[in-house]
Amino acid sequence: MASLRGLICAGGEATRLGELTRVANKHLLPVGRWPMIYYPLQLLQLAGIREVLIVTGQGHAGQLIDLLGDGRFDERGGGGPLFELDLTYKVQTRPGGIAQVVGMAEGFAAGGRLVVCLGDNLFEYAEVAAIREFAEGDGGALVFVKEVPDPERFGVVVYGEGGAVVDVVEKAGAVDTRYPAPPTRDAVVGLYCYDAAVFDLVRGLEPSSRGELEITDVNRAYAARGRLAVRRTSGWWHDAGTHEAIAEIGALVERTGANKVA
Repeated sequence: MASLRGLICAGGEATRLGELTRVANKHLLPVGRWPMIYYPLQLLQLAGIREVLIVTGQGHAGQLIDLLGDGRFDERGGGGPLFELDLTYKVQTRPGGIAQVVGMAEGFAAGGRLVVCLGDNLFEYAEVAAIREFAEGDGGALVFVKEVPDPERFGVVVYGEGGAVVDVVEKAGAVDTRYPAPPTRDAVVGLYCYDAAVFDLVRGLEPSSRGELEITDVNRAYAARGRLAVRRTSGWWHDAGTHEAIAEIGALVERTGANKVA
């Protein structure tokens, strides 16, 4: 089994959350009974990953470090170890896209494979079996998808003969004008697995029209090589990007739980 390390993207200004993120990192806001950042940490830990890099913005980096420390701490109230991780931190001084954050993890990955979580994406199931299958496989990349009612808001995968992924389209008709409308409803969600080839791909990227290095371009490059695998998420997936979403996801977590292992 190839070695796996984890990366959590926890930067950005989160302006959709208004005054809340003026005083706190978005990923420290409460979702249910936990700070948001706990959920991707738990997902990686359940997948057997112990070494995790957190990349965050400059404004509130100290808050994350104050909360998480070295990654080993007990649950309050005497519930035993909550996390037993080895955390490393890096600061992204200006927004440059998810692919830029992945590139920042090259030294940390040390030639191994990387599981990337967006810090504001929460899942009902931790996808442990699929991540471990990736670790045991022959490399390439693995992304997770969810069928959505509004695919024009997302990057979606394009399938060829036999169900192989042949392309990834970002906001069809708006950003990617090769397609006037989304070719599928299978949106790529914020959980990705990459082999060490990802860092060469990131170095070869050009900034998009919004001046960032796009993770969709990375995934598209893997698809062009026939090296992009896709798995459907089990259960629900949500992006905690607005006040309403944070409240709704918190209630959902209380009802169903999160990061369950099938």
